[in-house]
Amino acid sequence: AIQGDFEQAAMAVFVAMILDGLDGRVARLTNTQSDFGVQYDSLSDVISFGLAPAVIVFQWSLNGIGDRWGMLGAFVFVAAAAVRLARFNVQVETVDKKYFVGLASPAAAAVLMGMVWFFEEHGIAFQENIGWVWIITVVTGLLMVSSMPYYSFKSVSPQIRVSFLSVPLLILVFVLALKDFPLTLWLIASAYALSAPLWLIARRAQKLSRKSS
Repeated sequence: AIQGDFEQAAMAVFVAMILDGLDGRVARLTNTQSDFGVQYDSLSDVISFGLAPAVIVFQWSLNGIGDRWGMLGAFVFVAAAAVRLARFNVQVETVDKKYFVGLASPAAAAVLMGMVWFFEEHGIAFQENIGWVWIITVVTGLLMVSSMPYYSFKSVSPQIRVSFLSVPLLILVFVLALKDFPLTLWLIASAYALSAPLWLIARRAQKLSRKSS
């Protein structure tokens, strides 16, 4: 990112996401889990999904708003990732594993890196819309430290039945991924990031409609 190769930098973060999804499984398969490994994994996550995306998006766009505001936006994201992971370590044995409390740091990084990758891939100078990039960065960071529940997909079983209505959606996602992989990643990450706020808004609206009726 410092050298200006933002597309490769964003892709590297996505590679880190794949490896992050494998390290825990490898540790369990090889029976090498340890408390040190848990803490070291969190430190790696802060760097891979907090510091790295913040540096990339700062170099890509936020530095154009001025050092003070640009660094503030990047700092909010890094600090939120650190707080999110610290809270996860403290609550890991007490919360429902079906849900994350707040947006997971890899998903938050995917929102920013999907954005960078897509616009760099297509040569669109979205980074010049610094205000929007700043808002997306800060809001994504705040979602990490929120208390909103995000489905973790940890309880999904290979034997789970796929509904008939979801088949066309899966086909659409597959076709879109073949046509524009960065866009697909960005849309999926953004939809997931917005899922909890939209669900809470819909639930609140439903409660208000029941009271009014």
